[in-house]
Amino acid sequence: MAGGGIAPSGGKNYPGKFTKRVFITCLVAAFGGLIFGYDLGVSGGVTSMDVFLKEFFPKVYLQQSSASVSTNQYCKFDSETLTLFTSSLYLAALVSCLCASTITRVLGRRVTMLAGGLLFLFGALLNAFAHSVGMLIAGRLFLGFGIGFANQAVPIYLSETAPYRFRGGLNMMFQLAITIGILVAGLANYLFDLKYKNHGNLAWRLSLGGAAVPAVFIILGSFFLPDTPNSLIERGKHEEAKAQLLKLRGIDNVDEEFNDLVDASEAAKLVKHPWSTLLTRKYRPQLVFAICIPAFQQLTGMNVITFYAPVLFKTVGFGSSASLASALITNGVNFLATFVSIGLVDKFGRRVLFLEGGVQMVITQVVVGVAMAWKFGTSGNPGELSKGFAATLVTLICIYVAGFAWSWGPLGWLVPSEIFPLEVRSAAQAINVSVNMIFTFAIAQVFTAMLCHMKFGLFFFFSFFLFVMSCFIFKYLPETKGVPIEEMGRVWEQHPFWRKYVVQDKGIAMSKAAQNV
Repeated sequence: MAGGGIAPSGGKNYPGKFTKRVFITCLVAAFGGLIFGYDLGVSGGVTSMDVFLKEFFPKVYLQQSSASVSTNQYCKFDSETLTLFTSSLYLAALVSCLCASTITRVLGRRVTMLAGGLLFLFGALLNAFAHSVGMLIAGRLFLGFGIGFANQAVPIYLSETAPYRFRGGLNMMFQLAITIGILVAGLANYLFDLKYKNHGNLAWRLSLGGAAVPAVFIILGSFFLPDTPNSLIERGKHEEAKAQLLKLRGIDNVDEEFNDLVDASEAAKLVKHPWSTLLTRKYRPQLVFAICIPAFQQLTGMNVITFYAPVLFKTVGFGSSASLASALITNGVNFLATFVSIGLVDKFGRRVLFLEGGVQMVITQVVVGVAMAWKFGTSGNPGELSKGFAATLVTLICIYVAGFAWSWGPLGWLVPSEIFPLEVRSAAQAINVSVNMIFTFAIAQVFTAMLCHMKFGLFFFFSFFLFVMSCFIFKYLPETKGVPIEEMGRVWEQHPFWRKYVVQDKGIAMSKAAQNV
């Protein structure tokens, strides 16, 4: 029996409308995803540009263009320095999201987003004017600081602002913004490379400098956004919080929801050390998912496609421009498929999308691995690649990308942001983002080496983890659809596995309270 199959019941039904204000507020806040998405999409394209490789990584350029090694397609881009260009950002994001946890709690979600935009803007300018690998990596570090701040604040902001009945779809606007950023970056790479290929360094400078545009979006948006009612209450601004809640819900009476938010805030103030509190038995379920969901999200292998799609397609015999065009196609699929998730997540729930997407990705990963094994073998020499094989490979990857885009992509940000109680929410989100960045860094850093040594086996490697994580979701994740964020504790109390942690801890606490009385 599926451990998470019991539907939550008995919760409160707060009144509220889907207002124009809440939609615009969430839309503007979701701009924070643009900076993450643009960076995910731009780095792989730039590292496949010959002029960029000549300028900063001449050894890799000679390696991937030399006839003496062209028979080993798998190892064309195997360079730790080159992958450090991509992965260094995620180490910086790991550090910054831990700092952002405190800023989010003390100064609010909006200020954290503003800081993220400013840091990202500075990093974009450094990269655009870079004249050395050191300057490139310095720029990547500042981009990472910005992403760490934005990824810490935006999902929480969306979950706290949205009415609970529409929380899934509105929160997924963050993932939609990520896919827009990826798509725009792929388009920029393709067009700049096409137009300025023979104009020295202009193509890659424009691509990397283009990151300044989404940075400006989040900076401007942060100036006009109100802070969330939860955050305002947390900082003692009760009247302002209630006025904001009335505007967001579009009704005349929000007393029940407001009073519950105040009660939750008062309970949260009793927790002096949220980091150590998060490690207690009562919060075991949330801590497990704060670690496992972001780790598994990266072990889908999707970021390999996102980071290195142009490199991957070029490795299997596509030309430079053709590889950028193929990556642009997969980016478009990623963007369009996200709308499926937005439309279905509050209707069918989180578990169904997680499981369907997992099965879809397992099948396509295995088929791609078999196709690569058949065509390339272990030598990496494909001979003459037919257009039919190339089209089949792109189609399979698009099916895989679609599965991710309506499951693990958006749900990997939605579920962790909605399951944490207020007293540990900032700390738990910091763990969520940190684990995400650790695994993103690790996979980005070792991907080209893994491709060189594991060859087509790399696709079977990721398909194995996809199978494991789908089983994990089936067994342990309760359904959180339609549960108010401050009522989320009850889904764990009703779960056949997690209730032994939550209910027992709750009973001990009540017993101690009774003894004190």
